[in-house]
Amino acid sequence: MDKLTAFDAFVQSAETGSFVAAGRKLGLSASAVGKAVVRLEQRLDVRLFHRNTRNMTLTEEGRLFLERCRRIFEEVEAAEAELARSNRTPRGRLRVSLPLVGMLLTPVMAKFMRAWPEVQLDLDFSDRLVDVVEDGFDAVIRTGQPSDSRLMSRNVGRFKLKIVASPDYLARCGVPETPDDLAQHQCLHQRSPSTGKLRPWPFARGERQGKIVLPERMSATAVDPLIELAIEGLGIACLPPFAIRDEIADGRLVSILDEWVEEADQFNVLWPASRQITPKLRAFVDFMAEHLQPQ
Repeated sequence: MDKLTAFDAFVQSAETGSFVAAGRKLGLSASAVGKAVVRLEQRLDVRLFHRNTRNMTLTEEGRLFLERCRRIFEEVEAAEAELARSNRTPRGRLRVSLPLVGMLLTPVMAKFMRAWPEVQLDLDFSDRLVDVVEDGFDAVIRTGQPSDSRLMSRNVGRFKLKIVASPDYLARCGVPETPDDLAQHQCLHQRSPSTGKLRPWPFARGERQGKIVLPERMSATAVDPLIELAIEGLGIACLPPFAIRDEIADGRLVSILDEWVEEADQFNVLWPASRQITPKLRAFVDFMAEHLQPQ
């Protein structure tokens, strides 16, 4: 750094024609600039300026050295610019935890990989309650409202759950017309892996909402078994729409009670509040917010 400072003092002195003007540009005194140039001359064992009381001009050696110094500073500026671009470019490994249902978001992940080829996604699919900080994840994608105060979060997509059953089941057991009718049906529930509680079905809350008791035919911590059992005609399930888009489209499942389903669920990206958000994480969060619209 001392050498670069001395080189800078020399270049500014040569370009301005005085130690006083060079000092103004560098934020130094004229004396400090002059001493830096003298020390540089002593180290190089060459005279860089012809100096008198009225002006100073470059020696032949000084002119050659000025050209070299300018090239040095151009290289330094180029290196700084390259590093700045590198720091702004999303790259490197990004470790993300997603719920098992997140496997259905693979097309979105594929689009992200094409958009940011220098980011290596490390995806962990699990419905277990992960500790983002302790388990070393850069981010997690989860549904529902975030509750960990150590995490920053961003809502990246909202969706409305669907109540579904197979045509065979509805033909055998009848089509429920209100949520109260579900008390007479076989209900397939999703159980929270973190709390062990059944996840509520999001019906519009009215005076009788609290009185609706949904039978528990079976429960699972993942949605895949619920989808398969519903297709097999073993009950009614409450599922995210993107998990059953194909099954509804080809008629294997039928959506019911749509007018009673009021509450929307949401995807959130969460990351440690204690860490500065990196370019790769910023790119991921922004991309998910733009493309993760499951409806």
